[in-house]
Amino acid sequence: MTSFDTSPQLNVWRALLALAVVFVMLTTSGWTALRHHPTATALQTSLSSWEHGRLAGHGLPDPGASPGRLSRFFASLSDAQRAALARRYPLAVGNMNGAPVTLRYRANRLALAEAVRTERARMHDSRLTPAGQHEAGRRMHRFEAMGSPERQILAFDPEGSGRVAEVFGDLDRAQRISVIVPGVDTDLLTFQRTSRRWSAPVGMAEALYAAERAESPATRTAVIAWADYTSPDGLGIDSATGLRAENGAVRLNALLRALPGRSPAAPVALFCHSYGSVVCGVAAHAMPRRVADIAVAGSPGMRVEKAAQLRTGARVWAMRDPDDWVRDVPYLELGGLGHGEDPVSRAFGARVLAARQARGHGGYFEPGTDSLRNFAHIGVGAYPSVVCAREGDACRTGLSAATPVGRA
Repeated sequence: MTSFDTSPQLNVWRALLALAVVFVMLTTSGWTALRHHPTATALQTSLSSWEHGRLAGHGLPDPGASPGRLSRFFASLSDAQRAALARRYPLAVGNMNGAPVTLRYRANRLALAEAVRTERARMHDSRLTPAGQHEAGRRMHRFEAMGSPERQILAFDPEGSGRVAEVFGDLDRAQRISVIVPGVDTDLLTFQRTSRRWSAPVGMAEALYAAERAESPATRTAVIAWADYTSPDGLGIDSATGLRAENGAVRLNALLRALPGRSPAAPVALFCHSYGSVVCGVAAHAMPRRVADIAVAGSPGMRVEKAAQLRTGARVWAMRDPDDWVRDVPYLELGGLGHGEDPVSRAFGARVLAARQARGHGGYFEPGTDSLRNFAHIGVGAYPSVVCAREGDACRTGLSAATPVGRA
């Protein structure tokens, strides 16, 4: 076991907390009076065009309207009209909660094709440094891969480090839906990896989808790799605060309220890794009732001291591999810094799951691990099959495999 006093990760975390305190002091003292003049992004431009657009002589609905309102609007259109809107406003439609998911996939393929053209031009832009041209090439290849016809991109924003979400399975017909919320250093370029495949959102979702199908072949499942928020960049100041989590929570709940499925009450399970568990903790109180489970792995905390303070009817699960360095992170919250109690502690009150063989902080979704098997059990509702972290623990108390669809 790594010593609490000598852990390099702990020393880094302490240093970051100290820097964060200095940063907050400087900010509140007026030292960081920076002025920003943001320009419109491609997504904002597409949304603005939508707001001023017309179809068959009529104005288009507010793109920020409720998913139900937007769903009814698209249902009233012909296939040709829906296709025309996707061609005309690909980024707006591709990111519109309430638009049919298959239309969003189509719109995002169009948006990705445009992004490929943009990055290809940047590769040969003499105003960019060689490093900038190389980065453009990496982005171009990533966008080409994501734009393949077989991929189901539910959300895409190329601005900055970017945001993206991808679906595995048939989301419209799913009886149970799983959403993976990743942590720090998640962006368009790290959304999928060749090395350390299972530590990236795409690999996580692929592994979970396969494990759920193996666990319950008769259950129609869908898994979403949800990287549609701006995550902290490494173990910096942002990762020690809840600011990115607060913004991410708004986006996560917008997705959850718009999810389709076999029934409006089809259960949803969230699998929140690392800083993603902070996002899920902040979002929990406002999640729709169809969210039946929130499972966190390698969590630095959920911004509360007890699971009951999440104010959710969902079951709360937690796991941590014995070799995960996050165990040495100070579990505290002081002046907005830190994320509260350790979710696997008895004091927190979550249902604690076994995570043997998870291989450190990034290995919870590796095939063959207890952690992935436990996630799959939860994803398909096979609750009595979960393996608890401690003998005699109460993590299975009150659970039944016959949980009604739509449990609060």
